[in-house]
Amino acid sequence: MSKIKILVVESDLSLSNVLEFNLSNAGYEVDCAHDGQDGLNQARSKRPGLVILADVLPVVDGLQICRQLRADPSTRETPIMMLTAKTEEADQLNAFSVGADDYVIKPFSVRVLVERVKSLLRRRDLELGGADVVTVGRVSVDRIKHLASVDEGPLDLTPSEFRLLDTMIRQPGRAFDRTELIDLALGADTMVLERTIDVHIRSLRKKMGDAAQAVETVRGIGYRFSDTKTFQASETSEASET
Repeated sequence: MSKIKILVVESDLSLSNVLEFNLSNAGYEVDCAHDGQDGLNQARSKRPGLVILADVLPVVDGLQICRQLRADPSTRETPIMMLTAKTEEADQLNAFSVGADDYVIKPFSVRVLVERVKSLLRRRDLELGGADVVTVGRVSVDRIKHLASVDEGPLDLTPSEFRLLDTMIRQPGRAFDRTELIDLALGADTMVLERTIDVHIRSLRKKMGDAAQAVETVRGIGYRFSDTKTFQASETSEASET
């Protein structure tokens, strides 16, 4: 069996060497880049199974790399783990809003980081291994193709947005609190703030256009995906008013 390839994009050579050594010992094939442009080029040419990406880099910064990888069809589904020394909530929310799947604050335990890499890859395997296609109202989620759509038109979702929609649409009408959505959609061991879910939901709704009404806010709890009856009733009501 071929090894999963991990690309480490980190300008700190000592940290890059430590990550390369420990990830290699964990059974991964590791490539390294020490500036943003090289990291972006390697991500596109080598198609790694996961990218570990520092936010502060020479030439091109990590957030811009994350945006470009998510905009490129060849890399848009690649898991991205962001490394940063920034501890402000706004910085974390910004990283997730551009498509990061995980966010690790320096300094960190390398052993814990390796376990989080394994968990992120396991989550991706589960997603890709699912064979269900779910349609509720005008919205469909296809786990095989990793594709979400509204009225058969594809939605340009980040991996985190896709997982959130996939989680909610499979239990329409059920109210999920923010902690549940972190556990079920992003992973229980993902270190994120509850407000991060709000950022993802806001972006998801924007991309869904007029179908965004299907993702309902449950006051004081969190969110739910409208069941078919409610969603269709809402559409009928709007149609009768126009």
